[in-house]
Amino acid sequence: MEEKFAKPAIGAIVERNIDDKKYIIIQERWKEDGNETNGQYELPAGKIREYENAYDTVRREVFEETGLKVTKIIGEEEIIHSKDIGTINFMPFCITQNLANAYSIICAHFICEAEGEPVLETNESRNIRWIEIHELAKLLRNQRDKFFIMNINALEKYLELNNL
Repeated sequence: MEEKFAKPAIGAIVERNIDDKKYIIIQERWKEDGNETNGQYELPAGKIREYENAYDTVRREVFEETGLKVTKIIGEEEIIHSKDIGTINFMPFCITQNLANAYSIICAHFICEAEGEPVLETNESRNIRWIEIHELAKLLRNQRDKFFIMNINALEKYLELNNL
């Protein structure tokens, strides 16, 4: 019997302050094989490429899915890089593991900041926009089923961190 393994992925909670209010970027999922998840709200995220470090994955995925350039990733300054053995130790904001749905994946979410303006859409996402976190909290409470499952716990933890 062939063993199957969970795929490692990275998600990004991209923050920005606008007029003294905190916003994050969200998008509507639109993947070629997305099926019933297409149209759900999600964070920029994607799988880690072979031998790509987690922080490079954050930067790549945010840029590919939003057009934004990541300028800061919370916790990156605490990375432990053992160059002699080719490993890194890092601490994401939170990790979500899918145990029962479409496919087996483990997603490490990071909080970061980025510059630039989001593109309108990419080949994986549409309606990319900044959302004020109070509005996000209401949307998540009232339409939880409209969010991609791999982001719900991370967003709830993030909103709790922000006392919402």
